Amino acid sequence: MPSTVTSLKVTYEEKGDSNTFRNGDSICGNVTLQLSKDCKVQYLYVKFKGKAEVLWTERHGQTTVTYHSKDKYFSVRNYFLGSNDTAGADDQTLLKNHDGETSSNVLSAGIHVYPFRFQFPMQEMPSSFKGSVGKVVYLLEAKLSRSMRISTTDTIKIPFVTQAASNNVPGLMTPQHESKDKKMKLFNSGTVAMDVSLEKTGFFQGEGIKVLAIIQNNSSREIKPKYCIYSKHSFFARGKRRLHTKDLFKEVGQPIAPSTNQTVTRIITIPHDVEPSIYNCTILKAEYRLRVYLDVKYASDPEIKFPIVILPAPQGSAMAPTMSATPAGFEYGAFGDQNLPLWNTVPPSQPFDPPPSFDELYPTFTDFGDKYQ
Repeated sequence: MPSTVTSLKVTYEEKGDSNTFRNGDSICGNVTLQLSKDCKVQYLYVKFKGKAEVLWTERHGQTTVTYHSKDKYFSVRNYFLGSNDTAGADDQTLLKNHDGETSSNVLSAGIHVYPFRFQFPMQEMPSSFKGSVGKVVYLLEAKLSRSMRISTTDTIKIPFVTQAASNNVPGLMTPQHESKDKKMKLFNSGTVAMDVSLEKTGFFQGEGIKVLAIIQNNSSREIKPKYCIYSKHSFFARGKRRLHTKDLFKEVGQPIAPSTNQTVTRIITIPHDVEPSIYNCTILKAEYRLRVYLDVKYASDPEIKFPIVILPAPQGSAMAPTMSATPAGFEYGAFGDQNLPLWNTVPPSQPFDPPPSFDELYPTFTDFGDKYQ
């Protein structure tokens, strides 16, 4: 027997070439329901929500322990048909047709299209993110409920980038400088040293990191400067931290001959698709490091690690030539009414207080070594 509900689909209008939404942006779309015959519906709604979640398990002897935590940023439902007062704490709106009446709960066979419109709130929220055991997601979910039947659902994720990523991270324009020297042993003799500087700490997606290195090769072997940007993701649940690191890309400089001193300048371009850093979420953190090291044969490589903050590229620009200030305060707007204007006029919210440092919350971890600290 063919199913009464042929399909249920939620779609939205993409935003620009990057299809990325920001605080205050309006999102419009449709829920399309196709029926093979007449159908009585309890309710049909579309939900717009944002949340962060981490989940992993660990074995402790014979016991498996689950670590789980969730942050909810917003959740709102628009009902096209019926309503469900017991559905939870979501903001709910029962939509009406052009005559000001609610739609009938008995639908005829065929295709039914229900338009909707939401607005991203102006509150502080992290950008979309997907890690090994955690995520930040913003999504639309359509759900159809019928009596004595399993509910039909469809979900689609919405890419979101916060417009105030730089507000909560101090020292973005602070230059960085480190030195390292090493005495060769075993198959090598002499010393190698490097003095490395970065012009600042914060960089936009698509921007180039200028690395200035003064390298002294007073050893008996040729050496190569190498560069690596890696991610450092931290997840938190039940007083426990889970760390995941990954090398994103590497670059290799020209060889430096023995008994040579050389100044090397390297521009390392951050790819446009690298996810921005996240410091404004209480259950996960996304950081980046630049590792500069000297490749020395038959010896451990001397290295220097710099923390870098990757910021979303400004709207309408693939890359920002200079770092500019963003508004320090936000306004909270309603975001569940289908007939909202694009921007609401409401009193400004209180300034957002960033969460305490995760290094303060979880100060001691000894099981990861020092490669990615």
